[in-house]
Formats: sequence, C-alpha cells, structure tokens
Amino acid sequence: MRSKRRKKKKTLLLVFLTIIGIFILVSGGFTYYLWHKAASTVASIHEDINKSNKRSTEVKINKHEPFSVLIMGVDERKNDKGRADSLIYLTVNPKTKTTDMVSIPRDTYTKIIGKGTMDKINHSYAFGGTQMAVDTVENFLDLPVDYFIKVNMESFKAVVDTLGGITVNSTFAFNYDGYSFSKGNISLNGDEALAYSRMRKEDPKGDFGRQDRQRQIIEGIINKGANISSVTKFGDMFKVVENNVKTNLTFDDMWDIQSGYKDARKKVIQHELKGDGTKINGIYYYKADENGLASITKELKSSLNL
Repeated sequence: MRSKRRKKKKTLLLVFLTIIGIFILVSGGFTYYLWHKAASTVASIHEDINKSNKRSTEVKINKHEPFSVLIMGVDERKNDKGRADSLIYLTVNPKTKTTDMVSIPRDTYTKIIGKGTMDKINHSYAFGGTQMAVDTVENFLDLPVDYFIKVNMESFKAVVDTLGGITVNSTFAFNYDGYSFSKGNISLNGDEALAYSRMRKEDPKGDFGRQDRQRQIIEGIINKGANISSVTKFGDMFKVVENNVKTNLTFDDMWDIQSGYKDARKKVIQHELKGDGTKINGIYYYKADENGLASITKELKSSLNL
C-alpha cells in the first residue's frame, strides 16, 4: 500500500511539473481563454540554457525520443538569490513506458562547474544561476539535462492560498517555524504549507523526508486544482506561474509531452542516491557512494538510450 502511495505521489509530481501551465485545461470550460492564457504564460516564463555537451545530437520530443528533466526547487526570497534546495533529475522513456527519478540531496559534495571549487551542490545556483546548476548536475551525474523546470518554493504559499487551502497526510507530528503539525490528514493554508515543506532537521529521513513533504504539497495542489471552475482563480494561478516558474520547455514541447508520453507516467522508478554525511573544515556535506552513483548513471543512460 505504501509503495502504491509513493508511486502515485511521484507520478503526480511529474504531471504537475512537466505540464505546468497546461494541466488546468482538463478542468472543463473557458477552453479558448485558458489555451490562449496558458500559451502566453509559458512564453513569459521561458529561459534558455546552453545545449548539453553530454549529447551528440539534440533530443527531439516531437519524435517521442527519451528525454531528461532537472526539477529545481529554489528557495528565493526578497534580496536573496537563494539556493537550489530541491534537485530532482528525471528521465522519461515513452517506449519502455517508464520514468526514472533520482533526488540529489542539497548538501551533496561535488565540483561546482564554472567556479572550479568543491562545495554543496545546491550552492551552484547561488553562484551562477540556472546554467551553473544545470552544468554542475550534468557533471555530477555524467548525464545530459535536456530540460529544466525551476520553481520558487515561495510559490507554494501563493498557490495554496489561491486554491483555498489543501490537505496532506503527515507521517508524524512535529513543530516548525511556529506551527504545529499533527500526524494524519491535516488541512494547510499557504503559510502552513510553506513551513510544512521546509522542515528538515527534525525529520529522521533528513533531506529525503523534506522532499517527500514537498511532493505531498504538490499532490494536494493538483487534487484541489483539478476542481477549479472560477475564471478569477484561473487568472490568479497563471499569475503565480508567471512570477515563480522558469523553464526552457516551450508550449509545443509541453503539449507533445502531454500527448505523446502519457504511458511513461504509469511506471515511476525511484533511485536512491546512497552516501554518508561527513564534515570538512567543520561544515557538513553529503558524500555520495561512488559505486552507487555509477550504477544509477548507468541505469539512467540506458533509459535515455545513450
């Protein structure tokens, strides 16, 4: 049962983040308005990155070739560029009908490409923005990043409040940032959802536990968002996307993914990046097991037909 729930959450995560700005279209009315607004919204959030040097030819989504996506949850605040505190790398293969996913802990010790230093992988975004974060992940995994989706974690608050609150299932009770969360099904407003998604130190699973809660928030958003019927709420949702999301996916790319890669969402394989915590000069880092990392890279390359 727990395995099924995890698979559902992972699937919902992929659905939300790969067709963001489009998923609302399935809700029913106002089709023309939504289509036009979704297209203009996606155009406004477009951000280019350099072509990956991990591929000899550029991937073609319109021909249903396997592709990869780097999802970055960035903790940006006012006057603070922030860090990429959530890094999830996905490969999507429509022929094998599988999606492979690996979460990279924020404290992972690696070379920061473009800066030439060893540091926590989440610092790459603070040092050089999206491009440096993408380059660093590519070097760490030895895999291409075809597409990225960057989501400001602060947007959780705005989205949840726009929807009128969401429901999640907390696996244990805890307190964080002035809020108390009980075990079981709980209702959250925007501020509570943001706090719920940020707690890490009290979680026995550490960073992985926080990522699980972030997935719960996204699942709650999708469940509530699927029932939107108000033009006002649609407008508010698009504003949130415009202000908090960046991607190099085009509207056509998103539509091709939605129409041509549906079966790949049916089987989601989670790869755990094993390693150990250590301290260097008094600073905590997570050092990935080299053999385990090489094994994951091999499997993901196979998924991408590389």
